[in-house]
Amino acid sequence: MVENIRLALQGVWSHKLRSVLTMLGIIIGIAAIITIVSTIQGTNEQIKENLIGAGNNVVTVQLNQDGNPYDLSWSPIPTGVRTITEETRQELEKLRGVERVSLYCERNYSDGNYYLNTDFNGSLRGVDENYLSVYGYRVKSGRGFTQKDFTEYRKVALVDAKAVSNLFGGENPVNKNLELQGEVFTVVGVVTLSEDFTPTINSMNDYLMYADTSSGTIYVPLTVWPSIYQFDEPQSVAIKVDSTDSMTSAGKSAADLLTDKQIMGTNSKFDYRSQDMLEQAQQLQQMSQATNTQLIWIASISLLVGGIGVMNIMLVSVTERTSEIGLKKAIGAKKRRILMQFLTEAAVLTSIGGLVGVVSGIAMAELISRMMQIPVSISIPAIAIAVVFSTLIGVVFGLLPATQAANLNPIEALRRE
Repeated sequence: MVENIRLALQGVWSHKLRSVLTMLGIIIGIAAIITIVSTIQGTNEQIKENLIGAGNNVVTVQLNQDGNPYDLSWSPIPTGVRTITEETRQELEKLRGVERVSLYCERNYSDGNYYLNTDFNGSLRGVDENYLSVYGYRVKSGRGFTQKDFTEYRKVALVDAKAVSNLFGGENPVNKNLELQGEVFTVVGVVTLSEDFTPTINSMNDYLMYADTSSGTIYVPLTVWPSIYQFDEPQSVAIKVDSTDSMTSAGKSAADLLTDKQIMGTNSKFDYRSQDMLEQAQQLQQMSQATNTQLIWIASISLLVGGIGVMNIMLVSVTERTSEIGLKKAIGAKKRRILMQFLTEAAVLTSIGGLVGVVSGIAMAELISRMMQIPVSISIPAIAIAVVFSTLIGVVFGLLPATQAANLNPIEALRRE
């Protein structure tokens, strides 16, 4: 086999131009497929990151009424829905793929909240001890919530950067007092996300999806939430999972568990549902991939053309080397030896074309990424498959010429010049 490969490489080097032209179809086909696959994977990752975020892997589960999120900013406390207990939260943490669970209450648009004479109409959230770590917040200044803030029902608050800008005019808010629904709260810290996620904005729809037009968010301990709104109310759930791919299954499992345990009555119009951004990402990916799959099939035609070219040049090679084949058979070379020699030459020829195609495909993918600002993700499995596939093309399309060479009659072969 080693001798066959050496002879094949020697033949390629002896006929450089002919070999390059023969490999051209293979090179173009492999390069096109590598480029398309790399672009597909890069685009899919961008879709996933744009919808989900940069790796925080958090899925929210909220109360729904007749299929729509139940917003307590406008609606009364729902009847027939229990509050989520600590025991239920611990059950949620035992679900497959779940790392940590946080409970919270919120008002997306809250009024009756002030700092001095400045009215705050941003978001207000009552959060538990796990909320900041689940979402990846860190304390920028001041301090975060302590256990005593929850157990002793302290009226303290955290604010984000937008609330600092809109409510406090950019001044340091720590130790300043807020009035929330007539209750006085002391700001103890400013929080921010540990990693800022900057989505790609390519259209007005992207802007509307990601633009934060609120005045910011104020966070208070969940235990003092009833003192603000005078009622115990159903909480929402934030679930941090071990990987992005676990978001769908973990969210649905949590929603089913909460619906079963928290909703009273079998015919209730309420249920819990997960905000499945991963499923939306997968739907967009499937739409994108359906089109790109067609492009891959079109690019594969180049491989078929390349295979036909290999077959043609090998048939020419058999004709040119008829006397050599006859001499080898006359001195005892068996059919199998002749067959393997020509199959190896065809496989080496297409393998070289495959390798050159892989390099060209990677270069094209990077060039497209830089010119059009499209993300690419080089797939190692795709590269391995491309090289193996190009070798198989050589074996398949080289089989006919190799068989023809192996079946030559040595006496007739030696008579030809």
